[in-house]
Amino acid sequence: MKDRESGIEKLDELVHLSMLYDFYGELLSEHKKRIFEDYILNDLSLSEIADELNISRQGVHDMVKRCTQELKDYEEKLSLVKKFSSIKHKLNNIKELCLDAVKLADIDAIKNIETLADDILKEL
Repeated sequence: MKDRESGIEKLDELVHLSMLYDFYGELLSEHKKRIFEDYILNDLSLSEIADELNISRQGVHDMVKRCTQELKDYEEKLSLVKKFSSIKHKLNNIKELCLDAVKLADIDAIKNIETLADDILKEL
């Protein structure tokens, strides 16, 4: 059970890093982008990347750690991924409320939709 949880945590971290890269990857140098993409997105091993770029395995490892920290620092300062996730969640709520409101002609659901829409507009 513990191995499964560890695997899920690693997968969650991989998804999180991929999202951070989607938002902030262009802020990395071309060299850093290539190494990070190969390791995180293309699932190449440290050794494969090191051989391909003619650098040490440790150098690749250090670069991936540095890139990861840079991306996390950008998110800490700018919070774009957090805002995106919040807006996505609210839009899903709006979609569900719209379906309910149509089915039930529910005025409260329509008021909730308006509140969520206002929240989204404030975030933007």
